Amino acid sequence: MNPVESVSTSVGVGGLTGIIVSLVCIAISWWALQNLKLDLIIRNPKGPQGKLLQLLLAVVLGRFVAAFVLDYWGYTQMLRYMF
Repeated sequence: MNPVESVSTSVGVGGLTGIIVSLVCIAISWWALQNLKLDLIIRNPKGPQGKLLQLLLAVVLGRFVAAFVLDYWGYTQMLRYMF
């Protein structure tokens, strides 16, 4: 395997890992938001607009969590260069 193939494979695996972590974190955020009482904030939480708001909140929250997880993983990978 030449160096170009190695780099492109590494980038591809990193991209796939990022996608999977993001989707898992969004799903966990969606699950966690199911317990949130949105009827205190919006008029009709069971309607399409309420569900869309819940979905958007899950995407935003999940993306923040995924970014934290991926950053943390990257930082732990960099620690090996300290020693």
